[in-house]
Amino acid sequence: MRALAATLLIALPAPALAQAYQDTAMIDRAVANFTGHPIGSEGGARAPVDARLRLAPCPMATVAWRAANHDSVVISCPAPEWRIYVPVLMPATAQSAPAAAAAPVPAPAARPAYVIRRGDPVTVSVNANGFSITRDGVAMGDAPVGGRFLVDVDGNRKGIQAVALDAGRATLPGYGE
Repeated sequence: MRALAATLLIALPAPALAQAYQDTAMIDRAVANFTGHPIGSEGGARAPVDARLRLAPCPMATVAWRAANHDSVVISCPAPEWRIYVPVLMPATAQSAPAAAAAPVPAPAARPAYVIRRGDPVTVSVNANGFSITRDGVAMGDAPVGGRFLVDVDGNRKGIQAVALDAGRATLPGYGE
């Protein structure tokens, strides 16, 4: 299973580097090569990557499965740093359980493992489009990884909304790491 999740490197030709933006058709081809299925077919990308995306040209991007269930592919570029997710069209058998199967009994909800607790010092950082902003603050609530919470950055107790990344680290919503 790990062999399927191995990262595939994409080498972009020199003309692609001369472009102002990354060629999204090339990303589509890389996803199709990685999944082994064309766009719109089961196991392939649901749709082409939006051609309106303005990604910086990447000399060497990586392609990998986002999760073990192969529901999407992540394409990332180390420098300049960007990452996009391409949803994959799952087979009908994987999307829903057969009608004759009995519904499983849900397990009791597990309490989330909080990585940030109220009162903890938190560094909120945003890295995008060639700039980086970092602010220190104090957590105004508890949050698990990926959970939203408020951070007091100015001492006025109003707070800004952040998404927990790790203990003491967060980012703004929409600027995932």
